[in-house]
Amino acid sequence: MKDWKSILCSRGLLVLDGAWGTEMIKRGLILGECPELWNLNRPDDVRAIAASYREAGADIILTNTFGGNPFKLKKANVLSKIRQINRRGVELSNEVSGDSLVFASIGPTGEFMEPLGIITEKQMITCFAEQVIAFVEGGADGVIIETMTDLNEAKCAIKAVRENSNLPVAVSMTFSKGRMGFATVMGTGPQQAAIELESSGVDIVGSNCGFGIEDMVGIARIMRSTTSLPLWIKPNAGIPKLKNGKTVYPESPEQMARFIPELIKAGATIIGGCCGTTPRHIQLIAKKCHIYPVR
Repeated sequence: MKDWKSILCSRGLLVLDGAWGTEMIKRGLILGECPELWNLNRPDDVRAIAASYREAGADIILTNTFGGNPFKLKKANVLSKIRQINRRGVELSNEVSGDSLVFASIGPTGEFMEPLGIITEKQMITCFAEQVIAFVEGGADGVIIETMTDLNEAKCAIKAVRENSNLPVAVSMTFSKGRMGFATVMGTGPQQAAIELESSGVDIVGSNCGFGIEDMVGIARIMRSTTSLPLWIKPNAGIPKLKNGKTVYPESPEQMARFIPELIKAGATIIGGCCGTTPRHIQLIAKKCHIYPVR
C-alpha cells in the first residue's frame, strides 16, 4: 500500500482521474447494464480507462466499483459475484497504476435508511463491508466514498472501512444549489458536512459531481473554512445538456483548466474531474496543478 500522505506532502497537490461512466458509455455501455460487471466480462476496457488517466497525469486512479454494493448488484442479478467484482475492479486499476495511488470507489446504495426507509444502520454497514473486504484483497491504497448525499449513509461506509481495513478514507459529498445556497438533497450544507465528516475520523473530505468547476470553487471555499483536512474536489465538465438526443457536458478541457488556480486558492489540494471529463481534461488539469504554487 502506497503512502498517500507522504506523496501529498512532497507534491503539495495531487491530481485525480476523470469520469468513468461517460468513458464506459463511449466504449459501448448501454442503459441498464451493470457497469461493474465489466470487471469480469470486459477487463481490457476497464484497464484501458484506468491507464488513460494514469497517462494523462493522474496521481490517484479510482476503480470500477462505484455501484458494487449488494443492493445494486442484487438488482443486476449478480450478487453472488460481489467479492469477485469488487476485488477485480481494484486489481485492474492496480495493473496499470504505475506509481499512482489506487483508491477504491464506493458510491451510494440508492436505498433510504431509517426513518425515511427500512434499511438499518447495521444493514448499511454490513453492505459496505462486503466491498471493503474485497478492496483489501485487491490491494487498494485507499477508499473514496463518493457522490454521497446522506451523511448517515456516508458514516456507515466510514465505519465499514474502519472495521474491516486500515485503509485511508476519503468522503466526497454531492451538493445542489438552491435559494439558501449549497446543500445535499437531504439538506446538509458543505460546512456541516466538513465538520461532521472530520469528527467521524476521515482522512480527506470533499465534493464531486453536481456542478461544473466554477460552482465547485465556492463549495471548496466553504469546506476549507471549517476543516484543515486535505480537500478532494471533482467537478463535472459543466451542467449536462441534451443535444440531438444525447447528453453533452459543455465545459472543454481548456475551460476547466482555467479555473484550477482559483480552485487551489479556495483550498482544494486533490483535484480531478467527474461526469463528462476525459483524459484530456485531466491532462490539462495536471499541467495547471504542476505549475501553480500551493499557498
